[in-house]
Amino acid sequence: MSGKLKEVRERIKSVNSTQQITKAMKMVSAAKLRKAQQAITEMRPYANRLDKMLKNILSNLEGDATSSFGVAREVNHAIVVVVTSNRGLCGAFNTNIIKAAIAAIEGEYAPLLKKGNVKVLCIGKKGYDILRKRYGMNAMISDYVELFSDLSFDNVARVSQYLMDQFSTGATDKVTACYGHFKNAGIQYPTTVQYLPVEKVEVEKTEQTKSKADYIFEPGMEGLLEELIPTILQTTFHKFLLDTHASEHGARMTAMDKASENAEELMKELKINYNKARQEAITKELSEIVGGAAALG
Repeated sequence: MSGKLKEVRERIKSVNSTQQITKAMKMVSAAKLRKAQQAITEMRPYANRLDKMLKNILSNLEGDATSSFGVAREVNHAIVVVVTSNRGLCGAFNTNIIKAAIAAIEGEYAPLLKKGNVKVLCIGKKGYDILRKRYGMNAMISDYVELFSDLSFDNVARVSQYLMDQFSTGATDKVTACYGHFKNAGIQYPTTVQYLPVEKVEVEKTEQTKSKADYIFEPGMEGLLEELIPTILQTTFHKFLLDTHASEHGARMTAMDKASENAEELMKELKINYNKARQEAITKELSEIVGGAAALG
């Protein structure tokens, strides 16, 4: 019986230590989440407005605009960008993004995958480790795995510029991005979007909407678009990473909070078991004493 009591005491001690760790991780993630949430909250309206403007420009100035980033062509080569975190312990956050990426790679790009014409650009170690094993090193673009160490605009722009260069030179015909969309601390979900070419806005050709969007370009359209479009694409890509960064900390905070609650429930159950075992031991000792006294009498 003493062996059973010792085992339960060790389990209580182990669960208590784990609970202290999960509570500490929850507090750290909560502190990081505030900063990450502020960054994406401030960025998103600006990035969304620029993205909408870009789509409108490329849709309504089709005959005049010379940018290649809005021109769809036959897809013979593709790049799938997968944005995950570097660390785990954040529930199903990374798994859901990786599943979304695999669905795109093995669904939409299945014919290209068989030909070896799909490249996977991973940002974050979790996605890289799993997808490298699934598709092999030849399919991976591993230059930007550690990008989360510096999420400044200039650093992130290196990746978006690389993707734009690949598209404009014809090395790839389509770029798809899979990342985590941050809604709030408790809700994050995987999102798959077409990054290049820029998707055009479908405008209904009615009597009231036959005119083009009313944009005035100063000093000149071509020079302005040459600067404007890459900057907007870089801003959109930066939003993908800030979204995922905030989602990671939100998911980890939620996971650690749930783990702490589970540890508390387990502690209660173990303490009940410990008290039962202790009571059984006391009862057994009393029975032995009473039995011994009766035998002597």
